[in-house]
Amino acid sequence: MHILGISAYYHDSAACLLRDGSIVAAAQEERFSRVKGDEGFPRQAVDFCLREAGITVRDVDVVAFYDKPLLKFDRLLESWIATAPSGFGAFRQSAPLWMKDRLFTEQHLREALGGHAGTLLFCEHHEAHAASAFFPSPFTDAAILTVDGVGEWATATIGEGRGSALTLTHELRFPDSLGLLYSAFTYHAGFRVNSGEYKLMGLAPYGSPSYAGAILEHLMDLRDDGSFTLDQRYFNYLAGLTMTNDAFSALFGGPPRAPESPLTQREMDLARSVQDVCEEVVLRMARTAHRETGLDSLCMAGGVALNAVANGRVIREGPFENVWIQPAAGDAGGALGAAFLAWHRWCREPRVADPADAMRGAYLGPEFDADEIQRQLDAYGASYERMPLDELPDRVSALLADGQVVGWCDGRMEFGPRALGARSILADPRDQSMQARLNLKIKFREGFRPFAPSVLEERAADWFEHEGESPYMLVVAPVREERRLAESPRDAGAWGIERLNEARSDIPAVTHLDYSARLQTVSASRAPRFHALLSAFERRTGCPVLVNTSFNVRGEPIVCTPSDAYECFMRTGIDYLVLPPFILARGEQPSAGDPQRWTRPNALD
Repeated sequence: MHILGISAYYHDSAACLLRDGSIVAAAQEERFSRVKGDEGFPRQAVDFCLREAGITVRDVDVVAFYDKPLLKFDRLLESWIATAPSGFGAFRQSAPLWMKDRLFTEQHLREALGGHAGTLLFCEHHEAHAASAFFPSPFTDAAILTVDGVGEWATATIGEGRGSALTLTHELRFPDSLGLLYSAFTYHAGFRVNSGEYKLMGLAPYGSPSYAGAILEHLMDLRDDGSFTLDQRYFNYLAGLTMTNDAFSALFGGPPRAPESPLTQREMDLARSVQDVCEEVVLRMARTAHRETGLDSLCMAGGVALNAVANGRVIREGPFENVWIQPAAGDAGGALGAAFLAWHRWCREPRVADPADAMRGAYLGPEFDADEIQRQLDAYGASYERMPLDELPDRVSALLADGQVVGWCDGRMEFGPRALGARSILADPRDQSMQARLNLKIKFREGFRPFAPSVLEERAADWFEHEGESPYMLVVAPVREERRLAESPRDAGAWGIERLNEARSDIPAVTHLDYSARLQTVSASRAPRFHALLSAFERRTGCPVLVNTSFNVRGEPIVCTPSDAYECFMRTGIDYLVLPPFILARGEQPSAGDPQRWTRPNALD
């Protein structure tokens, strides 16, 4: 039996295909369309999933959609009425879209699938999140926590999964939303909502929590169980087209920062304050989930579950013995959850938990064989060397140890927002200047943005204060004390962004100024070639860690195809491109000196 899961029409649309309950393929539409956060019907992602399974849409038994549009429209309509007449602007912008498309989602889905006449199922948004967290997890039974901006009405849920059954028992409802609170501060700090939240989390360590008291005193009534009420007098997302209003500005020291303008200490303090509050709320919710379910394992999903700092605190300080977080925790993962719900709930099929989890390392996207890679490179007239695969790790590790930046495009593309060694830019973490170089000359993004370390799973405990694995780069952990460097007198007197370029450990390029790092552990079973590269780098340098950042530039999705990788390579300061079994040197490319051909796009993240 084939079940096709789909998320679409809001942001980050995606498709997933299950065959007899096992994941065949999953991918986000943006990777194919090259439109960041693409919200349209995931036509190319669906086509890829079907090709990977060797079937056509006529062979699909069930299509499952990740939310209930009519229930969402009910929430929007009630919000417009409740805020009239001030809500007319939001109504005027959104109503035509709903009247034209979203109220007729079933019809549009069937038409987009070539007139599919079979079973089409709809689940609630947070049920899809919960299913994406529990069903692929390694646990037979587990508590479930989902937290995001908003689905239909729910903004956070607590529930439990037992065997093949999933039940949500507690719900926090719109307009009280931790995701929207975080997005309000993202907006006020001058970043784009639904993509800039990562920036806010990365900016937080540069600030002090000087506004946390104001958040808890004025913006929210936070209760011991993690539930809360937001004072809507400070927000504008119910009635307007912005997240915050004049009252918010008066409380937090001025109007929103203009995008692309210089960052000030205020934005850093705002980021730190809302981050601290977010962590406290998530911890309280996790404790409530433990108390209500009595279970020792926790599964998490929803956009807030991508907050790796909060996740790290739940793992270290929370009451659960085991925590598993869906790597595609945002809306893209809803396609996966909808498909699993259809399999276990509608088809009533049993479930046997995979001790290693069922996500297969999140390597669920397209891959390309040597012939196809060569064909795509030849179309550009690219210059390349073909190497035996067993010699590649030593060759690339030597380049990395020599300070070269490597674009690494190998195997099946990752599903979810993190690059996990299949579509990655890699570098030497021991180089103190590498963070600035990668941010400014290769990623074309703000210099404060931190980079993540990928470390051999068997060596992680020697470098980071973290027990167990972290294969999906969803946990922030401290760098071990003995790896840290003493604070210099210059750094001790500095504050905020002035502290950016100070070395803080043996691996300064991946150590944030609070001595933390967003950690990926790499195992030979999940990522054999990436593990071999890390092993070769350790043999050469004594360091089992590499800088790992997503293979893209600001404003673009992560690369998918060899062509995407080559074009990104040629638009940036990446020194070498590796598409096993091929290796390409930037200086040897025929158009390396033609800046007009490889002009970087102007799209901003």
